[in-house]
Amino acid sequence: MALSELETRITSAVEAIGPGVAAVESRRVGRRRGSGPFAAPAAATAVVIDPKGLLITNQHVVDGATQLRVHLADGRDLEGEVLGGDAVTDVALVRVDAVDVPAVPLGDSESLRVGQFVLAVGHALGLPGGPTVSVGVVSALGRPLPGSDFIFEGLVQTDAAINPGNSGGPLADLSGAVIGINTAMVPFAQGVGFAIPIHAVTRIADELRQRGRIVRPWIGVMVAELRPELARQYGHAPWSGLLVAEVVPRSPAHRSGLRPGDVLRRVGPFEVRNVRDLLEGLSRFPVGSDVEVALERRGSPVAVSVPLQESPETPAR
Repeated sequence: MALSELETRITSAVEAIGPGVAAVESRRVGRRRGSGPFAAPAAATAVVIDPKGLLITNQHVVDGATQLRVHLADGRDLEGEVLGGDAVTDVALVRVDAVDVPAVPLGDSESLRVGQFVLAVGHALGLPGGPTVSVGVVSALGRPLPGSDFIFEGLVQTDAAINPGNSGGPLADLSGAVIGINTAMVPFAQGVGFAIPIHAVTRIADELRQRGRIVRPWIGVMVAELRPELARQYGHAPWSGLLVAEVVPRSPAHRSGLRPGDVLRRVGPFEVRNVRDLLEGLSRFPVGSDVEVALERRGSPVAVSVPLQESPETPAR
């Protein structure tokens, strides 16, 4: 691809995305010693997913906010209402009282390839004059966020520059389709940013629109990953399953006969080698359904049917 052609594709993609990218200003109540409370503003980004005034941003952008202002690309300045949010995936759904709001085109994050060009668009540092655009590549797929073993969805890693204020903004391909929502960058590294894949974002947004919260299935076990040192201790192959460390009393797992020391191998048709595999596998089944769990117990294969219950950690609304 000639440089002039690449330049044309980048500028065309930015033009396609731009009308659906909004600036967000959230205000929280802060306190200074000796001076009392004050309004602490923070700048971020949101993307329009529905012309009827629905936008997606990060949950950490709206969490604890006492006021939310949304500045649309066409100049409208509106109050934002949070319809729901999910701290696990860092996705929040916001509504503004507006119609005919240009929505961003959505792409296919499940067909991404490492090395393909991507664009990060957002209101970096809250700078005036429109969003900032940076160009990079998909550096890796299915990443956990550094420092956390419990990211529900695998993240898209990119070296496109992501700065404070980019949170909630789009990561797009060269066709101008949004394939992720920027969520975090590593401040002590260079060129290491992360986005939530858009297939996960749209699924979470649909549930937030319908229920205002996310309902997650739960079986009631505490597990440990079979890292090499633990696998040797218990006589299993590394990463061959999840060791059940504890079974919550009166939980679905307890009622189904799961025991500490069992090694979970599969949930339905999905193999489990780490905690994220287990979470993603369970998420494929609705609460109230029965799922077959394949495990190893004292060297023998066992299969049990476990009824899925709503996670008690899901906050009531």
